[in-house]
Amino acid sequence: MKKIVVLTGAGISAESGIKTFRDADGLWEGHDIMEVASPIGWNKNPTLVLDFYNKRRSQLLTVQANKAHEILAELEKQFNIHIITQNVDDLHERAGSSSVLHLHGELLKVRSVANEKNIMHWKTDLNLGDCDEKGNQLRPHIVWFGEAVPLIEKAIEIVETADILVIIGTSLQVYPAAGLMNYVNQNVPVYYIDPKPATIYDLPNKLKVLPLSAVEGMKIVKDELLNLK
Repeated sequence: MKKIVVLTGAGISAESGIKTFRDADGLWEGHDIMEVASPIGWNKNPTLVLDFYNKRRSQLLTVQANKAHEILAELEKQFNIHIITQNVDDLHERAGSSSVLHLHGELLKVRSVANEKNIMHWKTDLNLGDCDEKGNQLRPHIVWFGEAVPLIEKAIEIVETADILVIIGTSLQVYPAAGLMNYVNQNVPVYYIDPKPATIYDLPNKLKVLPLSAVEGMKIVKDELLNLK
């Protein structure tokens, strides 16, 4: 089976009704990003941060995976699919994808502030006073601005082994995730699906840009991939 590595961003989840990362004015639900998605914000006002993610978590439980997610899951019948996502939702998993790496954490998980490996599943509100077994406060299992991306090395290893690379729904502005495509072998074809695609410079690979929604773009890419077999 050919190995297809898929990099996904907020655009694929937007079609399920999840708001994209930030609005044009740079605010996220009316908040400055650093207030709700940084260690500084957490230390300054943890209640605000917890409330912000409680609302995101609650909304996530009301939406469904869309056709783009479903097509990726269906392609596992024909290809070895590995998804590397910047998204913190579980829509890839709900659609049936079996190999999903979450670069920026997961909304339905929390972890101890004292031990980042002490991770637990969480579907309800998280509040001050919710602690691990040693009495340490729990926080969202999210990689915030200013924090290391612990899974980036694993992601690079996966990209290096790709036979085909598909990029979906990302502005290619957030690093280090945006740099992952530069680790693909030069003979590997690259598909890039986004309604407002960024200009990709200095990529020697054969590149096909589809300025479409994730759903419409994946319908086209699916047909092309199946024709390769």
